[in-house]
Amino acid sequence: MSNFRQDFIRFAIKQKVLCFGEFKTKAGRLSPYFFNAGLFNDGESLKQLTQFYAEAILFSKIPLDMLYGPAYKGIPLAAGTAIALAEKGRNVPYCFNRKEAKGHGEGGSTVGAKLQGGVLIIDDVISAGTSVRESIALIRAAGATPCGVVIALDRMELGQQTERNEDELSAAQEVERNYGIPVVSIATLNDLLGYLQDNPAMAQNLQAVQSYRDRYGIERK
Repeated sequence: MSNFRQDFIRFAIKQKVLCFGEFKTKAGRLSPYFFNAGLFNDGESLKQLTQFYAEAILFSKIPLDMLYGPAYKGIPLAAGTAIALAEKGRNVPYCFNRKEAKGHGEGGSTVGAKLQGGVLIIDDVISAGTSVRESIALIRAAGATPCGVVIALDRMELGQQTERNEDELSAAQEVERNYGIPVVSIATLNDLLGYLQDNPAMAQNLQAVQSYRDRYGIERK
């Protein structure tokens, strides 16, 4: 694993953002782990989180002109990641959308820099892909080009639009196929498994996560 990926898994567990037990996913599956990015809810944890986003973006080498954060979770992620990138010598503009277009003042459906050029979408996870679909439509309507999506954790899990067969795709892969843009993550399920394998005290969690992956997991192609 790249160091920042392993460090991110360790950080997420320490913050109790990534926890283990039995959790029902949006797809109705019982998962042995749960990732709740909403628990990065103080200044220090948000600062560290967005530094990881910046690392993943720079490592991916995706060409981009600006960042876009879908409301609501994407708003602090886009702002914080813009700051983290600036600290690493890459200053880019950012914007986010309003849930309802504003008809007075500056008006419009977005806040921040004008949507233009290659726009990288910043989100926490991809489940059904609804947020990504809405973001891409908004970006294209503004005359800009979505150039990719960056998320915190790729569950590498069978998507909700596919059944298990030779054409099986994860939720992230469905986005890549449907919109022709890359999906980059700070860490993946493989990184989580690698972390658990290196920590004997977490052997019980390793077995549960591996069993879940065997049933629902998808390899990145």
